[in-house]
Amino acid sequence: MSVQERKRRERAERERLIVATARELAEQQGWDAVTTRRLAERIEYSQPVLYSHFRGKREIIGAVALQGATEMAVAMRAATAAADGPRARVHALARAYLAFAEGNPAVYDAIFQLDGGLAYAREDTPEPLKDAFAALMESLGEVAGDGVEPGLFTEVFWASLHGVATLTRSGRLPPEETERRVRLLVDRLPVV
Repeated sequence: MSVQERKRRERAERERLIVATARELAEQQGWDAVTTRRLAERIEYSQPVLYSHFRGKREIIGAVALQGATEMAVAMRAATAAADGPRARVHALARAYLAFAEGNPAVYDAIFQLDGGLAYAREDTPEPLKDAFAALMESLGEVAGDGVEPGLFTEVFWASLHGVATLTRSGRLPPEETERRVRLLVDRLPVV
């Protein structure tokens, strides 16, 4: 192995460590607790080393968001793969989405609430974000109904799931009613 190869590998490993540590700290104490000073202390590198990977917290949030979007897409596809029929796939998709949001609140915030410097719904949107949307659209596109643009339908359904996730988490909707909300959304779809 060449010296350059080893340095690239070590750099990539440090970057993974920074992202994992930021994510862990955010999940434990919230994003306000994630500072470059605290990250540097936790990973046992200096702040200049941290800044050689990320220009600041915003870029770290962006890296967590991209990682989280990839994981969310995998979770939604795994859930829908086991479902039989369009309505069952959408139900599984909704459950997987809400479970991800509930189980990974800081990551969910990084993807959808915080400024990570990422472009959304544009040509230069990073691939992990596009793929997470594609994972939604794979199941939702088939139930959009005649004359309804699948992407637009996916955006509206996603907005509903996002609303349920954020309102439940903030205590504005009772969590014990989440499954009924999902059923209400899914049962009204124009599929047989």
